[in-house]
Amino acid sequence: MILESFPVGPIACNCTILGDENSHEALLVDPGAEAQRIQRRLAELGLTVKQILLTHAHIDHVGAAWTIKQATNAPIFLNENDLELLQMIDTQATWLGIAPPEVGLPDEGLDDGQTVGLEHYPAKVLYTPGHSRGSVCLYFADQKLLLSGDTLFAGSVGRTDLPGGDSSQIIQSIHAKLLPLPDDTTVIPGHGPGTTIGEERIRNPYLRTEI
Repeated sequence: MILESFPVGPIACNCTILGDENSHEALLVDPGAEAQRIQRRLAELGLTVKQILLTHAHIDHVGAAWTIKQATNAPIFLNENDLELLQMIDTQATWLGIAPPEVGLPDEGLDDGQTVGLEHYPAKVLYTPGHSRGSVCLYFADQKLLLSGDTLFAGSVGRTDLPGGDSSQIIQSIHAKLLPLPDDTTVIPGHGPGTTIGEERIRNPYLRTEI
């Protein structure tokens, strides 16, 4: 497996490339900005994007998705509960003082329990609303890997003060969907350093009190 995660854009969203070194196919998760840089890295790795997966519809996670789709013809997946947030992309751009990126409708949804990903690297969609109404995480069970979007961070959880956010819901989502995962599950969050489920179960101050 080829796995790379690197920050892109003004808010340093972690864009993740997960590739199959045999088939040379790849997943691209949360390409929030810097489309040319992302495409250049995919070319350097010899990978062809088969799916573009968006953990939610905030501008820093979706900003380069449609540009890359135009170049690769890869379908874009997004939970339907974030379509309203996606339609606010111009408003979101004003929050950051940047030009709004080109966006469109996703090609597919990301529903709870759905399987997405590559043939040898499938991921289960975990619906985890709270940061936004349509937030999801992607769990690769065989690799003990979780891409948590902006639901769970190292030592923190996603902010809930933007449209669609709900502070009690995000904690409920984490307790119901993420903390049952094995302690040695590696977590790549939407921003900042990686962690593990076990580390967050013990040390995350937002998760010490059970719901």
